[in-house]
Amino acid sequence: MSETATIGREATPRVSRRFRLQWEEAQQAWVLLYPEGMVKLNQSAGEILRRCDGARSVAEVVADLEQAFVTTGLEADVLAFLELARRQQWVEV
Repeated sequence: MSETATIGREATPRVSRRFRLQWEEAQQAWVLLYPEGMVKLNQSAGEILRRCDGARSVAEVVADLEQAFVTTGLEADVLAFLELARRQQWVEV
């Protein structure tokens, strides 16, 4: 995928190999670990990224989030976050 392409509903994002996603008990938050440090994620970012396994499509991630949090209409927010995460090199598509 080129740097200018956008992430679509059928894309199957995964956390970049440069990072390790894990729950950090001391922080009470999901974090992305990398050799030089750590990125503490807010709850929404953690919930999205933990579902990005390279197998599920964005549409499947959205459906899972909407079911887990008993809501609808999350697709635009999830896509916007994934675009940001791709620019930060947190996810690969």
